[in-house]
Amino acid sequence: MLRIHFTGRDLENVRIARRPDPLWEIVCSLCRLQNREGALAFDPWRQAAGGLLRRGGAARDAASALRSLVPRAAYFPDFLTPSVDDGPDDLRSGIDRVLATPRRRLRHELALLSASGGRPWAGAELARGDVAALTALGGNLRTYHREFIAPLWRRIGAATAADTALRTRAVVDGGTRALLESLRPMAVWEPPVLTVSYPVERDLHLDGRGLLLVPSYFCWRQPITLADDGLRPVLIYPVDRTTAPPSASPAALARLLGPARAALLYETAARDCASTSELAEATGYSLPSVSQQLAVLREGGLVASRRDGKWVRHTATPVGRRLLEGC
Repeated sequence: MLRIHFTGRDLENVRIARRPDPLWEIVCSLCRLQNREGALAFDPWRQAAGGLLRRGGAARDAASALRSLVPRAAYFPDFLTPSVDDGPDDLRSGIDRVLATPRRRLRHELALLSASGGRPWAGAELARGDVAALTALGGNLRTYHREFIAPLWRRIGAATAADTALRTRAVVDGGTRALLESLRPMAVWEPPVLTVSYPVERDLHLDGRGLLLVPSYFCWRQPITLADDGLRPVLIYPVDRTTAPPSASPAALARLLGPARAALLYETAARDCASTSELAEATGYSLPSVSQQLAVLREGGLVASRRDGKWVRHTATPVGRRLLEGC
């Protein structure tokens, strides 16, 4: 069991991540590749991933290298999933933070992995911070994400957005207590302790640092956290699949709305409170075109916009989300 101990200050600083974390999705998906858990949820993805692995090449090399760092064991290195509090939570920034891990920490965590029975790829080179090994690690993370995660990214975003909406409603209705109780049955809130099913006996004292809840598409059944209690506390938990959209089809929505507006609606739902420039970057359309198409979506009641300082933030409305779920 994992017992997370809260103080009053911690309860004031419980947060929910607004979007999926690409590095946690990589790590959790590597676990799903190595077991048969969640057959209904993950077997179609496993079949597609198996085809990539059988074809060989860069995709198989990246998966093989990363699986050695995330083996079928209770431990994997924390440096693979740096805190999103350290900067933006996009893949490129996340990989930059991975590669900037202090050498002492690399040595320590890879030694723990080896001691637990793991045989880490490029272990000795990574442990001493070899530039070539770190460059290869960054390349493997990018390749794995492109081949195994990116094709599912819109669905991952939609599922986590639906889960975040569920947790947000709990906060609105009943505050932090209701939020923590919404995590049943995978976690049980008995103030001041949140108890989570876990492969080892462990106590995590937040000590006023608060807790970041991160919904994950590839996490399955039981939440997970970082091994090092000294790092910023996070709890990665499986999305509530009863609220997740059923196999939304971008092609179907594009036929209904047109490709630009369909892409913008998907990105708005996945990102939540995204700025106009963020949506332009995500979809590849120009800023003037994005502004024009968002105005059409707003007039149709599919997107809501509000000014936030110098930015305009956009959110998919409940009607917009239902449209995505029905495709």
